[in-house]
Amino acid sequence: MGLLDRISRLVRANFSQAVSGAEDPEKVLQQAVIDMQSDLVSLRQAVAQAIATQKRTERQSEQAARTAQEWYNRAQMALQKGDETMARDALTRRQTYAQSAHTLSAQIVEQKDIVQRLKANMSTLEGKISDARTRKDMYIARARAAQSSARINEMIGQVGTAGALGAFEKMETRVLDLEAQAEAMNELNSGSVESQFAQLEGQEGQSTIDAQLAEMKINLLEDPG
Repeated sequence: MGLLDRISRLVRANFSQAVSGAEDPEKVLQQAVIDMQSDLVSLRQAVAQAIATQKRTERQSEQAARTAQEWYNRAQMALQKGDETMARDALTRRQTYAQSAHTLSAQIVEQKDIVQRLKANMSTLEGKISDARTRKDMYIARARAAQSSARINEMIGQVGTAGALGAFEKMETRVLDLEAQAEAMNELNSGSVESQFAQLEGQEGQSTIDAQLAEMKINLLEDPG
């Protein structure tokens, strides 16, 4: 085996090992989409939870505001009856609920902002997933085409190696030798037949000469003078 052939085999072996050891693009892309879809589910759950928390806070704020208004009405009623002490206690209670309503209102503003950002992120992720699915199909098609091309090129390379070509050349030489032997045998056989015919023809000519000599002898005997 020549040096170039050994190098060629080594390169193909390393390439095949690299291809077989590499991650399957189709599996990687499909898993990426699955992971993104899982993230989207988690994000939707987070948005739903944030919206639920916002609504609960809004209800608490509204309840605190109503309660504060009730204690204000009680303070007015106590003051109208001349009970300033009860009016003061009622106003104290009213202030507590009013402060709670104010704090809850501030939380609602923050929660609305969180919900809006989560919704925006969710919308962005949905768009990326849609784009990823389209690109996944395209890349999978390209990966399959590339793998098929690599396998075809590898087969072509194997057919084109010196060893394979040497086998073909060896068989070609063997076929030529067989053809030459057949031609030689044909020539030998043809020569043998021709020799046999030539021998027969020679024998036939000798018989003719002998006949002619015999006839000449008879003529001499019949005509001595």
